Amino acid sequence: MAILGVDDFKSKLVGGGARANLFKATINFPGYAQGDVELTSFMVKAAQLPASIIAPITIPFRGRQLQIAGDRTFEPWSITVINDTNFSVRNAFERWMNGINQHNNNTGFTNPTDYQADMIVEQLNKAGDVVKRYDLRGTFPTNVSAIEVSYDSENQIEEFTVELQVQYWESGTTS
Repeated sequence: MAILGVDDFKSKLVGGGARANLFKATINFPGYAQGDVELTSFMVKAAQLPASIIAPITIPFRGRQLQIAGDRTFEPWSITVINDTNFSVRNAFERWMNGINQHNNNTGFTNPTDYQADMIVEQLNKAGDVVKRYDLRGTFPTNVSAIEVSYDSENQIEEFTVELQVQYWESGTTS
C-alpha cells in the first residue's frame, strides 16, 4: 500500500476545498410579509447546507437487531441575520409570523400555500460561481430570536436568528 504524502493530498484538493464563508442564501417571503429579497440575501450572515436524515427502524429478531431504512425527516433550517437600522428584515419576518398566527386574536392563514415559501442556499467557489444549490421547499418561520441589547455591547452590530420549518429539499450541482 502506498503512503500518501502532502503532494498527493494537494492534488486531490481541487479548487482549494469548499469554503464555509462562500455562500448565498435567498430568502423568499410571502407577499404580505413585504420582505426585500435582495437586502435579506446580503444580511444573512450564516446558514447551513441542509442535513439528510433517514431514521432507522429497529426490528428485534432472535436476540439481534435488524436495522431497516425508515422515513426521511427534514430538520429545521436556521439562519443568522445582521440587523439593519430600519429593522427591514426583522419586520418582514415578524409580519410573516403574524400572518401565520396573529398576536392579538390567535388567528391566521390556514392554507399552507398562503404562508409557506421556498428558500435557496448556494455554495460558491472562489470565483463566485455556484457549485451546489439546495432548494428548501415549503418553509415557514417558527422562531425569530430575541435581540440582546446592553450598555456593555460596544462595537457590535445586532443580529438575530430565524428558525424555519422545511417540508423537503432538493439539491443539485450547477457546475
